[in-house]
Amino acid sequence: MSAFKPKYVTFDCHGTLIYFAMADAARTLYGERLNEPRMQQFIADFAAYRLDEVLGDWKPYEEGGYNALARTCRRNDVAFRPEDARWVYEQVPTWGPHPDVPAGLAKVAKEIPLVILSNAMDAQIPSNVARLGAPFHAVYTAEQAGAYKPRFKAFEYMFDMLGCGPEDIVHCSSSFRYDLMSAHDLGIRHKVWVNRGHEPANPYYGYVEIKDISGLPGVFGL
Repeated sequence: MSAFKPKYVTFDCHGTLIYFAMADAARTLYGERLNEPRMQQFIADFAAYRLDEVLGDWKPYEEGGYNALARTCRRNDVAFRPEDARWVYEQVPTWGPHPDVPAGLAKVAKEIPLVILSNAMDAQIPSNVARLGAPFHAVYTAEQAGAYKPRFKAFEYMFDMLGCGPEDIVHCSSSFRYDLMSAHDLGIRHKVWVNRGHEPANPYYGYVEIKDISGLPGVFGL
């Protein structure tokens, strides 16, 4: 990929750049009520229900998070409290980057404009982005797009706003299910998978693998 200079490098934010502390939040709320095997199952179910909640029509992030947590509690026979869902929602803007992110991003930003496409609300994302330590050309949210990833509509909104097509970008994410599968289907040939251990490798989707963002400059020969 070092021979290809894209118009933009586009990123998933939460999970890829920002340490997405949903599992930590679940442990804080329910760790005293669940033994470790049950806690692991709760965390896995919570992730699955969050994905399920974003596959339909757009809804506010807080609503999707509320539903996902309530469904997870029901499945795991844990009492659900609305204030717990609100607390989780309020944590998201406080989260900062993985340690490897700022330096790697800053180096790439000197040569190629950076763009975020995030499954976030407009009010959530600014404080996360401010912690990333690099300038961004644009930050687009699911709220603006009227759709969450992995829906194509979210990516299509980004293309429209940037005035480019899938052939013009490199898309970078730690998630196949939210990002890289859709990117593949939409014709984004140049993709980078940040292997943060969220999901197993899937070479079918065609990507360059890096272990963290410190490896991203090398993808572009920087």
